[in-house]
Amino acid sequence: MGSLTLMVLALTALAASAAASDGVRFTSQALYASGDAGRHTYRIPALAVTTRGTLLAFCEGRLGSSSDAGDIDLMLRRSTDGGRSWSNLQVVWSDGGNTCGNPCPVVDRATGDIWLLATWNRGDDHEAQIIDQTSKDTRRVFALVSRDDGRSWDGPREITPSVKLPDWTWYATGPGAAIQLERGGHKGRLVVPCDHIEAETKRYYSHVIFSDDHGRTWQLGGTTPRDKVNECEVAELADGALRLNMRSYDPALNARQTAISHDGGATWTDQRIVPELVDPICQASLRRLTWPARGKPGALLFSNAASTRRERMTVRASLDDGATWPVARLISPAAAAYSCLAALPDGRIGLLYETGEKGPYERIDFATFGFDWLLQGVKQ
Repeated sequence: MGSLTLMVLALTALAASAAASDGVRFTSQALYASGDAGRHTYRIPALAVTTRGTLLAFCEGRLGSSSDAGDIDLMLRRSTDGGRSWSNLQVVWSDGGNTCGNPCPVVDRATGDIWLLATWNRGDDHEAQIIDQTSKDTRRVFALVSRDDGRSWDGPREITPSVKLPDWTWYATGPGAAIQLERGGHKGRLVVPCDHIEAETKRYYSHVIFSDDHGRTWQLGGTTPRDKVNECEVAELADGALRLNMRSYDPALNARQTAISHDGGATWTDQRIVPELVDPICQASLRRLTWPARGKPGALLFSNAASTRRERMTVRASLDDGATWPVARLISPAAAAYSCLAALPDGRIGLLYETGEKGPYERIDFATFGFDWLLQGVKQ
């Protein structure tokens, strides 16, 4: 029996254990569209599922233009029926004409609290100025929290001194989603993927921050051993290690990079290029769907614009904790960019992603599908 046949059998068994009643269906709807509620552009999707099963779809609402700088608010829509219907637009954080962005939520399963890590800078400070240290202020890090299933939010509370070194200029949380560790000696730890740029060298790296006291305090974790990586997401592996999946700036390869941590994110090793994960130097999403159980492998999911351009939103699945990706299913051939995955309470998969017919930032769509639908992308 060949390796492909064994893989298909394993995937089929996994699908049978994870499939929802409508697992063969694919659905999609626009959640945010340019011009809605007077905002020029909606970008930077982040998706979370609360302990009550509520879906939280975050993004940036950019008021005057599609620029990364300027008047930008953090937005939210909630769904209590698995993504079939959604609440009206909710402003989570607005600060006049300043930039409130890079949403990165994490749900604490022990308390039910939803933490939203985000960044702030003056609206008239641009990224290049912050990096060159010619800006009026700098990039700051904040934590917001909801204790009522996302209906209202406390904060923002600044945590910059705890998680940003003095010689770092640019800084970003996520974007996408963070995780809470479920196994091992660091069980319960909230781990948030981030990135930064050094002031002197202007080199950019990925790193994580974490909390071991349910979000009351935050501390700086490890930084990748090599530079030319930034926006990233993290997943917990079956053996207790963590895998960081990063946007890579090697123009000769157009592929993602990964690194491994064996101490809950305190340090990172084994940084390498993953040629299989073709990428146009863009953000991507990494999420666990299932854990290994009863002889069946667990599954990791990965989504990105799988091209050398920002187009072709694709979801992949791995049965070996991200060592290989035997499943690749095209979601849409259209223009596409940032995305965020989530495992939904009924077994379906949710995907929040930027897309459009004329360009990747026209709207943010929410798609759902089952693992068995994804299986139709098994490589031949």
